[in-house]
Amino acid sequence: MRFLMLGGTEFVGRAVVEAALGHGWDVTVFHRGRHDPPAGVRSLHGDRTAPEGLAALAGDTDDWDVVVDTWSAAPRAVRDAARLLRGRARRYVYVSSSSVYAWAPPAGYTEDAPLVAGASADAGQTAYARDKLGGELAAVDAFGARRSLLVRAGLILGPYENVGRLPWWLVRTARGGATLAPGPRDLPLQYVDVRDLAEWILQAAERELSGPYNLISPRGHATTGSLLDACVRVTGGTAELRWTAPEVILEAGIEPWTQLPVWVPPGSDLHDALHGADVSRAVAAGLRCRPVEETVADTWRWLRSIGGTAPHRPDRPTPGIDPETEAEVLAAAGGVPGTTP
Repeated sequence: MRFLMLGGTEFVGRAVVEAALGHGWDVTVFHRGRHDPPAGVRSLHGDRTAPEGLAALAGDTDDWDVVVDTWSAAPRAVRDAARLLRGRARRYVYVSSSSVYAWAPPAGYTEDAPLVAGASADAGQTAYARDKLGGELAAVDAFGARRSLLVRAGLILGPYENVGRLPWWLVRTARGGATLAPGPRDLPLQYVDVRDLAEWILQAAERELSGPYNLISPRGHATTGSLLDACVRVTGGTAELRWTAPEVILEAGIEPWTQLPVWVPPGSDLHDALHGADVSRAVAAGLRCRPVEETVADTWRWLRSIGGTAPHRPDRPTPGIDPETEAEVLAAAGGVPGTTP
């Protein structure tokens, strides 16, 4: 397979490129040159946000079996790339987001759920959800519904993470001591290991799948407890998880998802949206999710290999709470290690 990755040097793009190389594919990476891509690829340089930014791609003579695009900003960047490539590639895969669904999607929502309003393939950067849907519209407009695959990913974890959610928990549990653990312990989570996402994308491209797919683990694949327990184990076991009731955390003014990464309170619209998707279509199409312990251990191994500090995208908020706030909440809550509120 001849494969073109738009991006390919960070997190999702890098994982897809490494998977493609592992399959023996012929890989070209179009990127800005800010980070080195994996060894074994052919590089083309350009900035999609600059005038004539696609010149290197336009001037290249290669054709490709599949293009993968993870762009998250102005949809017109997807539009321009897809229009340029529609006569030179057989299939366009756009890594979108579950955020494209109109708020608030009910638990169990499928790919047929209503979408956000106001998205356009021609738009500049607006809001994340509309931008991602605009990217979908751009891909379909250029390649048609049968030649475009829309991967609506949810929470993505694993090595190379540059958002900081799982790395924050790993660094926090490595520090040890009493650790604020947001309850309930058995709260179901949905996420996808970036490598499982990458493998599914490649297999779907080979099978020439098309249309939208919710791409995240089945509900019940992991819980808050299984995720944080794994973090404690791999970082040395000195952290004491103090399970604290959701209402205590919320009353303290702590923001779910950002200050306590991954976690959102049960029964909330946010939990249904982030951890309530129906993924039966993706599972039927071959999605396989590795155990949470493997994702956590491999992320910790990678994090240590780069000195313990994860890269961070400047367009995303810095996750986590400061030690002083955590200590205040723990003192007020009196959480007990190993118990469920």
